Amino acid sequence: MDSLAALADPTRRRIVEILARGPLSSGQIAARFDITPPAVSQHLKTLKAAKLVRARAEAQRRIYELDREGVEALAGWVNDLRRFWSGKFDALESALRR
Repeated sequence: MDSLAALADPTRRRIVEILARGPLSSGQIAARFDITPPAVSQHLKTLKAAKLVRARAEAQRRIYELDREGVEALAGWVNDLRRFWSGKFDALESALRR
């Protein structure tokens, strides 16, 4: 799944924001939402498929954290866009000053 498609959902964006502060169990994540734990699990599954989060086993729990590789790939794509638009805005500024 594409990371942008995964982030189109506000609940998934919020999960990513929460995990940016540090790893949490699925139960800890679910406790922060007014939806069922199985619904949170489905969101986590989607984020894992998009390579934005990963899970590790810790005893009987799954601990979720941001997937550095996937997040860096997304950030790189955004930075490429930023450089593209920055150049366009610089050219527009130059044209307007003339």
